[in-house]
Amino acid sequence: MIQNNDVKPILDIQSLTKYFGGLCAVKSFKMSLLSGDLVGLIGPNGAGKTTVFNMISGLYEPTEGEVIFKNENLIGLQPYEITRRGIGRTFQNIRLFPNLTVLDNVCIAYHPHAGYNLADAIFRNKRFTTKENELVERAQEFLSIFKLENVQNELAKNLPYGEQRRVEIARALASDPRLLLLDEPAAGMNPREIIILMDLIHFIRDRFKLTIFLIEHQMRVVMGICEAITVMDFGEIIARGSPKEIQDNPKVIEAYLGKGAIHAA
Repeated sequence: MIQNNDVKPILDIQSLTKYFGGLCAVKSFKMSLLSGDLVGLIGPNGAGKTTVFNMISGLYEPTEGEVIFKNENLIGLQPYEITRRGIGRTFQNIRLFPNLTVLDNVCIAYHPHAGYNLADAIFRNKRFTTKENELVERAQEFLSIFKLENVQNELAKNLPYGEQRRVEIARALASDPRLLLLDEPAAGMNPREIIILMDLIHFIRDRFKLTIFLIEHQMRVVMGICEAITVMDFGEIIARGSPKEIQDNPKVIEAYLGKGAIHAA
C-alpha cells in the first residue's frame, strides 16, 4: 500500500460507517488501495471486518461514508452491478452451488461476459454455440490454474473443504475482477493447503494484475503474503503498517491477547 500522491487509488473508502439499530458495527473506516496492492484486514472476531467487505460489495448499505472504485461511488448499487464494475469476492462461509458441478459453478460467474443475448440462448444458434464453447474453455483455464481440472464434473458438495475453497476463488476470478476480496480464504485448510494457497494468491495477483484485499485469521498467511495490514477492533481501525510493524504494535497485542499481555511478554 505505497502512498503516492500522483497516483489515484483504485479503491478509496472514506468514513464508512454501519449501524445495526443502536449498535455501531463499523465506525469511520478509511482505506485507499492502489492497483496491484495486496493488503490484509485483521482483528478479533466481531471486529467488523466482514461488515466492511459486505459494504464494499453492496450486500450492506452503509449508514454513512463512500466507497469509490475506479472514480465511481458504489453506494446504492446492487451487488451484481458492483461485480460487473470489477469487484469479485469470496465469503467467510463457502457459497457454492452445491448441486452443480465444479465447472458449472465457475461458468456461472463468467456468463455476464459470455457475449450472446437471450434470443441466441433460446434458439441456440451458431453465435450461442461458439460463445458457450469459449465460456467453457475459459472456465476450464481457471480450474487448471487451481489444479481442479480433474474434478470439473464432480458436484461441488462432494469436494473436500479445501478444494471447495479453491473453487470459490476460481469462480470469483471468472467474474473478471480488478479488485478481489477474499474473506478468510485459508479457513478449514490444512498446513499443506495453506502453503499452496499463499503461493496461489501471489500468482493470481501477478498473473491477472489484480488488487487483493483479504481478511484472514491465519497469521501465517497474513504475515507471509500481505504487503500492508490494517487492524480493526470493536468496529474501528486501531493500527496500520507493515507485517513487522503490526506484529510489534502494543494496541494489536492488547486487542488479541487482552490487557496485561504486553507487560507479561
